[in-house]
Amino acid sequence: MEEIKNGFKKSKTWENIILYTIFIGIALLGIIYGNSIKNEYQSLRIWDYENLLWLCLGIPFLFLLQKAGIPNFWAGNISTEHKVVVPVMIGIFFGILDVLVWKFILHPEPYEELPPFLQPFPYSLLLFFSGAFEIEVFYRLIPLTCILLLGQWFVKGKYNTYFFYIAVFLTSVREPLEQLPNESFILVLYSFLSGFIMNALQAIYFKKAGFLASLFLRLGHYLIWHIVLGIYVEWFEL
Repeated sequence: MEEIKNGFKKSKTWENIILYTIFIGIALLGIIYGNSIKNEYQSLRIWDYENLLWLCLGIPFLFLLQKAGIPNFWAGNISTEHKVVVPVMIGIFFGILDVLVWKFILHPEPYEELPPFLQPFPYSLLLFFSGAFEIEVFYRLIPLTCILLLGQWFVKGKYNTYFFYIAVFLTSVREPLEQLPNESFILVLYSFLSGFIMNALQAIYFKKAGFLASLFLRLGHYLIWHIVLGIYVEWFEL
């Protein structure tokens, strides 16, 4: 039993579990806060408590990261710059690009109400953190870990690199295809390519720097696209 405990501590899996639990706690806080203000806003998006149970599906995969060749959440051999700073800056770049294209070029006229992808501040901080966390669990943590584990097992990892490329493609193409807009061909192409490239970068950072890197990259995008744009619309256009 003592050997199991020491192995558990040495693997740093306990750090994964602590951070994962904190993230679920933030999602819970968002649900509570959203329900407390729902009568003040129309079209307020609020998670169901059932969403928290779905997030728990990712917990078993926290024990499999190292076996799949993926760094733990806060791996000591990876700098904060590579785990947080650079991913956030990449996400901010994609966020600024989306705002320029969709808001200031395509739809420059003022909104008359907050659209569904924008929510009142500061509630937006909680909601879109939870949304980013959920996407990273089901688009990165679970599928990438499974595919990379399969790559480690197949022919003793001989083709692991190919499995990684397949994983990058499959996890990168899903979101853009799900969110194709009903716009001109050029805008559909932009939406698909920008979404694919951002998701591909997240998959690469997930493999090299861990779950937090892919999460912070998405949070950088959401910071501009959902939160800062939401503040602008709520405070200056409505």
